[in-house]
Amino acid sequence: MSGMDLYVALALGIGLAAASGFRVFMPPFLFGLATRFDFNPAALPDSGMQEWMASDVGLVVLGAAVLCEVLAYYIPWLDNLLDTVASPAAILGGMLLMSTSLGELDPALRWSLSIIVGGTTSGTVQISTVGVRALSTASTGGLGNPLVSTMEAGACLVCTVLALLLPLLALGLIIVGLIAAGRWLVRRRGKKGPDATVWVPVNPQA
Repeated sequence: MSGMDLYVALALGIGLAAASGFRVFMPPFLFGLATRFDFNPAALPDSGMQEWMASDVGLVVLGAAVLCEVLAYYIPWLDNLLDTVASPAAILGGMLLMSTSLGELDPALRWSLSIIVGGTTSGTVQISTVGVRALSTASTGGLGNPLVSTMEAGACLVCTVLALLLPLLALGLIIVGLIAAGRWLVRRRGKKGPDATVWVPVNPQA
């Protein structure tokens, strides 16, 4: 793998890992479709995982999982429950997709990058979506969650397609998005602290 191919493979893996933070099954399904139709932007070698995703069984299983996952997020309160399962699944999915994109690297280096970079990327995106969903639930009583779910599914689709078509551009946008998400999370936590200390109980005997 040449230097440029390595950069493209890394960008593709990070893009797919970020997409996994929005939805777990859509990125491998679209990646499998791309492989099935011989679209391979990073000239990736066929790996066992990639071959399975592109197989008839893999596409059917992943396609059914995508449909169930997308529809489940439109069921009130089930969406928040799914976040408890989706968070570790998203991290695992990001790691696997990152490893698949780096198939030619030494296994130790490949899995180190997959765990550190892929898992962190998908985990950060997933934590951000959980925070947005919790905010929507608290402020709208769950009525705004379908809109949040639609935006998440759309972001996953755009992120995956962009990673497959223009991996380097996707990488740049993901870095900007992760920085913005990190700042938003820090601000959210910072607001909770002062708010908890502002309230002072009133002594009715004073």
